Amino acid sequence: MAKATTPSFITEIPLKVDSKLGSNLDARFQAGRQLLNACLNEALIRMELVRKSEPYQQAKRLNRQKQKKQRKDLFKKAREQYRFSEYDLHSFATITAKSSVWIAKNVDSNTQQKLATRAFKAVEKILFGQAKHARFKVSSRFKSVERKSNKQGLRWLKDKVVWCGLTIEPIIDWNNPVMVHGVNSPVKYCRLLWRNLNGKKRWYIQLINKGTPYQKPQNYSIKGTVGLDVNISNVAFVADNQSGLLPFADKVPTYQREIQALQRKMQRSQRINNPDNFEPNFDKKVGNKVVRKKGKVKKGRRQWIKSSNYRKAARKKAELERRKASYAKFQNRRLVNEILRHGNQIKTEKVSIKGWQKRYGKAISAKSPGFFQSELKRKAENANGSFLEFSTQKTALSQTHLDGSRIKKTLSMRIHRDVTGFEMHRDLFSAFLSRHVCDDKLSLLDAQSEYPRAEPLLMDAWKQYQQTANRVSEPVRPSGRVVESRKCYNSSERLSIQVLASDQIVIKDDKSESHA
Repeated sequence: MAKATTPSFITEIPLKVDSKLGSNLDARFQAGRQLLNACLNEALIRMELVRKSEPYQQAKRLNRQKQKKQRKDLFKKAREQYRFSEYDLHSFATITAKSSVWIAKNVDSNTQQKLATRAFKAVEKILFGQAKHARFKVSSRFKSVERKSNKQGLRWLKDKVVWCGLTIEPIIDWNNPVMVHGVNSPVKYCRLLWRNLNGKKRWYIQLINKGTPYQKPQNYSIKGTVGLDVNISNVAFVADNQSGLLPFADKVPTYQREIQALQRKMQRSQRINNPDNFEPNFDKKVGNKVVRKKGKVKKGRRQWIKSSNYRKAARKKAELERRKASYAKFQNRRLVNEILRHGNQIKTEKVSIKGWQKRYGKAISAKSPGFFQSELKRKAENANGSFLEFSTQKTALSQTHLDGSRIKKTLSMRIHRDVTGFEMHRDLFSAFLSRHVCDDKLSLLDAQSEYPRAEPLLMDAWKQYQQTANRVSEPVRPSGRVVESRKCYNSSERLSIQVLASDQIVIKDDKSESHA
């Protein structure tokens, strides 16, 4: 069946599942998991045969540009020789399911083909060099099954989920306009999945609907250019008539103390139940004291005994991590909607989120700037806008002044002192310059002509950011009164104000230099 090209959106609805219905669904998921693993194993075997075949080896030796057609024909011949295709794997899945009567009874034919397609795509990524290996699914990792259409087998019928004799009642909130819009829209196909919430398995149906999703009245978007400067913990944006310096995942609980307590409990349980997997404890001199240190985990692959207390603590920790991620996603989605209200043409520097993850692991996990960027790109393009990323090295916006000169700054210097005589927050000024970048080049004339109009907007955003920072950092006396701050800057800005403008020039070889 050809893949539909019409726009789609997903509506997720919780399901009413009792213990008996839950055991039936678990059995069907177990059958689907075994079929998926069988297809995955067969696809890996066929892929290795294709790689070792003579036509494939000949194609690899040919020039990629000059002999493109010959390479394509040889690759096709190698695939056909060992029946490495999606439809051949469909046949294998059907034969495997029929030979095991239990799988054929619990998984319908259309779902069998979908599982075979899922396995084939995973192995095909390895063949194309897009992945290193494929994972066989254990019960805790196999969380969804779906179909190709809504005509038979697993389908949405008369506001209910029907799957080969099972009928599952959904929990539809008729006061929720988003859910009602999805229920009333045409359904392409369904996806049945489960999640662990607070230690319990919850079941959901995802309707892949035809059309466009419901748009809340407050989440509108307008035409306009928005310059962004993404940082580790906040994002600066400058639009035509608005600017701001907003935090990622604002007021999101980190559960740091609870998670650390559970990690210590899990570590104690592991050391008690698996003493042979750790090096012996040892004494280490720290200053004038001798401290008893715990041994590290021994190298190599080992068997681990996980007690019931360990598993219970692991479930609690996973629930806290899930809550933290859910809150962060919710707040970052609100931030995306706020930016799109001021423009749908987004311009920002191309930053390395992976590099930030290596350097600032905890900060990145709590704030999720990568999720913010991907969500902003998706929503901007859906709103008939664009998401343009330009080179950080070629533009160097954090170093650029309004006259075109470039003066390097250290990471701690959050105030931009322009050589033309004004001061501005570093991130806000970089976001302002981002509006005037085209084809990795900054248009200084446009920036110079627009800055007098944009300066009041930038100053208002900076003052609002300072007020928010002061409210967060204001000390409180035992009586409950708030101690007034002597300065209106936060600590990092106060430090950078003491540095003279001439000190902004640093040596190129200095490793402490970095771009924010």
